[in-house]
Amino acid sequence: MTRRWIDAFLDAQAAELNAAENTRLAYARDLLDFEAHLAAGGGSFATASRADIEGYLVSCSDAGLSQATRARRLSAIRQLYRFAYEEGLRSDNPSQQIKGPGRAKRLPKTLSEDEIDRLLLAARETGQREEDRVRNTCMLEVLYATGLRVTELCALPVAAVRGDPHLILIRGKGGVERMVPLSSSAREALQTWLELRDATDAAKVAKGAAPSKFLFPSRGKLGHLTRHRFYVLIKEIAVMGGVDPSKVTPHTLRHAFATHLLARGADLISIQALLGHADVSTTEIYTHVLDERLKDLVLTHHPLASTR
Repeated sequence: MTRRWIDAFLDAQAAELNAAENTRLAYARDLLDFEAHLAAGGGSFATASRADIEGYLVSCSDAGLSQATRARRLSAIRQLYRFAYEEGLRSDNPSQQIKGPGRAKRLPKTLSEDEIDRLLLAARETGQREEDRVRNTCMLEVLYATGLRVTELCALPVAAVRGDPHLILIRGKGGVERMVPLSSSAREALQTWLELRDATDAAKVAKGAAPSKFLFPSRGKLGHLTRHRFYVLIKEIAVMGGVDPSKVTPHTLRHAFATHLLARGADLISIQALLGHADVSTTEIYTHVLDERLKDLVLTHHPLASTR
């Protein structure tokens, strides 16, 4: 019975909110964990009380789960019970009055402009074949120029970049579309990659294969380079460029994109639009850059700065 609750909830998330597959998988994992906790005490989703939910959160804390993980699990439980109440599966919502643990506001890990330069240069030398090196260069140039999520980059349709565009249309989380600009170096890397990619694709088509619709095609079942493969690639590029690989992930390049823009005078609303954040509060984590810039301004230009 409880599994049907989860399935129905996830189906509703997909149909009504167009939730991404990764989001639905995360909800499923969290709710299955909560279900197992309830079942161990002889309970279920249908019978759980506010005390049961709070007890589960305490057990998560005792297990050493982070504040962010506990907040995410409570969010999944809240959404499940909101759905159950609206669908008439429950006459009440036991999660409604529960105060969550909140989320710790950690500064995002990022990279300096010098480290980015070294990565972009190293990408040109990483890969056994010329095709690999050109693709790697293109991926890093586009990622840093646009701040795309890694899944958005890997699944980018080749049609989106035909004709040397200055802007490309991205379909992000929940199917929300946004326009992102391309730098001149990213456009140049794209054109170089397209020439090689199209020649390779044409050769495959001549042998009877179907043409790929992706900018970064792969023989895997998805048809495009996976985010896991790109994660490994970017670590190899970091080693080649002499950048600490523990600092380098696709997401730190996204953070670097936002941080460097803000440091050079961009406003939060523009960065929110470029990153595809639904709420500006998500983007506000980057204001630490403004704090540093203002502190440097005072220390550098205040009349008494030189005497302190």
